[in-house]
Amino acid sequence: MIRSRMFLVLLVLGWSTMNHIDPAYSEPYRPTDDRQVLERLSFKPSDPVARELHNLRTDLRRNPRNLDSAVQLATRYIEQGRSEGDPRFLGQAQATLALWWNEPSPPPAALLLRATIRQNTHDFDQAIADLDQLLTLQPTNAQAWLTKASILQVQARYDEARRACQRLGRLAARHVLVGCLSDIGGMTGHSAKSKELLRQTLSDSALSGHERIWIATILAETATRTGAIEEAEQAFAEAFKVGIKDQYLLGAYADFLLDQSRYRDVLAMLQHETKADGLLLRLALAEQALNIPWFQNHKAELASRFSASRERGAATHVREEARFTLTILHDAQQALPLAQANWNVQREPADARILLQSALEARNSAAAQPVIEWLRTNHVEDIQLQQLSKQIQEATW
Repeated sequence: MIRSRMFLVLLVLGWSTMNHIDPAYSEPYRPTDDRQVLERLSFKPSDPVARELHNLRTDLRRNPRNLDSAVQLATRYIEQGRSEGDPRFLGQAQATLALWWNEPSPPPAALLLRATIRQNTHDFDQAIADLDQLLTLQPTNAQAWLTKASILQVQARYDEARRACQRLGRLAARHVLVGCLSDIGGMTGHSAKSKELLRQTLSDSALSGHERIWIATILAETATRTGAIEEAEQAFAEAFKVGIKDQYLLGAYADFLLDQSRYRDVLAMLQHETKADGLLLRLALAEQALNIPWFQNHKAELASRFSASRERGAATHVREEARFTLTILHDAQQALPLAQANWNVQREPADARILLQSALEARNSAAAQPVIEWLRTNHVEDIQLQQLSKQIQEATW
């Protein structure tokens, strides 16, 4: 799953059937010819998005060095990846920017997109470097400040993230500043105030669809962490009411439903959302709970995908692999180092949760200490994390 909140804020400023994979055929196929077509991204001929992408590709082929055409096409690929949860769209976006990708100082528009793609492949340091370079050239670029704030928050660099948000005060509409600061506030001991500001912001009829999803999802997640289940449900409903498909929203709501043991609701929502690893994992968890036969197929498919990801050296889905290893394979000893490796890269509540759960199951209180310290230092308000932390600290192993 393209799971970072960055895909929710990208462009906020204006910019199948289930597959059966036989475990016996899980070895990745290696083509011998770079010209060989392995698979085409699925589009119906009548799909307006397909027509738009075709037209943008045609424009770029006519003039491959036209930066504006490349930026338009790469942006649409990224947006489509956010909607469909298919990571191949990110690869398409990077390929579109190939002429500028390795330049030390590409044009600002290419810098912003390169930072966004790097952020979504968890190359956070390089993404920040790109954004700092861009902001030196364009210190009033609001999207760059918002993107930087999001990355810094994922890294738990909250003071720096807050300062990046504050730069938006004179550069963007008030609701962008509120969303940026409230997201951090909800993580650092100011949940009540954050929820109040977010509720007020949602009453603004001028919000675009993507902005409304962004604000409502922050509110839903903040409410969930503080145990305000009814408010969280209402906020999720507000986000879905917009009618724009968003993979991050699907994943966040699926987690909410799983915690409420609403497994059939997860099945209904995700039964055709199997391209993204994170959504397939959540679907498999619901199938496991309901003892549905398809669970074994999806278990095998996930194992194959994670194996292929490791072979490629990709670190994008380590959180999902840790969760899969703990909750589906029931192997805490293997899940724990995955959760620790993930925590070294990103530090959001979901990352904290899988590390605490793995440490608890593995009976390794020392491994949980970085998260426990993070909870204490940042005054994190999260009922589930606090309960896990208490269990570990009171354990007598």
